[in-house]
Amino acid sequence: MIVTLMNLLRACWRPSSNQHARAGSDVAGRQDGLLWYKDTGQHVNGEFSMAVVQANNLLEDQCQIESGPLSFLDSGPYGTFVGVYDGHGGPETACFINDHLFHNLKRFASEQNSMSADVLKKAYEATEDGFFSVVTKQWPVKPQIAAVGSCCLVGVICGGILYVANVGDSRVVLGRHVKATGEVLAIQLSAEHNVSIQAVRKELQSMHPEDRQIVVLKHNVWRVKGLIQVCRSIGDTYLKKAEFNREPLYAKFRLREPFQKPILSSEPSISVQPLQPHDQFLIFASDGLWEHLTNQEAVDIVHNSPRSGSARRLIKAALQEAAKKREMRYSDLKRIDRGVRRHFHDDITVIVVFLDSSLVSRASTYRGPAVSLRGGGVNLRSNTLAPYASQM
Repeated sequence: MIVTLMNLLRACWRPSSNQHARAGSDVAGRQDGLLWYKDTGQHVNGEFSMAVVQANNLLEDQCQIESGPLSFLDSGPYGTFVGVYDGHGGPETACFINDHLFHNLKRFASEQNSMSADVLKKAYEATEDGFFSVVTKQWPVKPQIAAVGSCCLVGVICGGILYVANVGDSRVVLGRHVKATGEVLAIQLSAEHNVSIQAVRKELQSMHPEDRQIVVLKHNVWRVKGLIQVCRSIGDTYLKKAEFNREPLYAKFRLREPFQKPILSSEPSISVQPLQPHDQFLIFASDGLWEHLTNQEAVDIVHNSPRSGSARRLIKAALQEAAKKREMRYSDLKRIDRGVRRHFHDDITVIVVFLDSSLVSRASTYRGPAVSLRGGGVNLRSNTLAPYASQM
């Protein structure tokens, strides 16, 4: 069991562990200190740009882009899958999602021979169940894994349709061209599940009317049971299954009163909408970006700059804001090492997906370029979860 856990951690170690990311080639991205980036790449529906900057001792953000087959069937469907997984309490859950969610989605898409909201929902359920199994196995030797969780934001472009699923507070924002004014308008497409939002607090309180302490204002921050800001996630087993909210789990995670039903949920908010010719790009990012940039600021940065390097440019803008808030220079912030860096900003993941309307409108049987890439430069074969050296 310990070997399994070590393999899991090794698979999602900090980006600089990847030799190809440090090399001169941009096939699997490049490394600049705590920043990993791939400035430009091709997917079935256009181009993309990715970047990840580390702040924690262990990188807790994970991400991936998969383009090509969305099932195990030759008949399709085909399209583009984007995932941003913002871990908390450790990297294990986010790494597990990175290893299993897309595989689960392909399995259910194969069963239904199509892409749908139901496929996404089942993929989330299977991934949650899988991580519960890991927690159950690891509990005797590493009980703290019950307190590890992750937000999970997914976008799927298939046959001209955009599917968005989310648990937690990562966010996807659409840049839509307004013909009348020439502007590019920012439109948020994902629902967020952070109890700092009043409507989210009220929803959680209505689901737990018997518990007056379901949300608590602690150090001027709203938290579920005084512990966590998000009310939906993958993992966080200690707030979903009462048998894991006990010793030997650290006392700070243990509730005084046993709970009868799950406090947190893993059910994603899902939206399905056709993409329009004037929809130009999508920005998928963990909340570390949105802490420092508004939706419109992020869209303006992408719209007013070259496509190549868009994700890296957004991260730089966020770090400049983080430095400004602490009355320091961006160059000084860049010299701060991981761990200490977390006092200034969070891990930040950004994936910008540009939409070519002529490609987006094609049927879901259009294969296009096959790409499988994780933040940090880990490439995957289409038929396995084991890393390999070169991009497809």
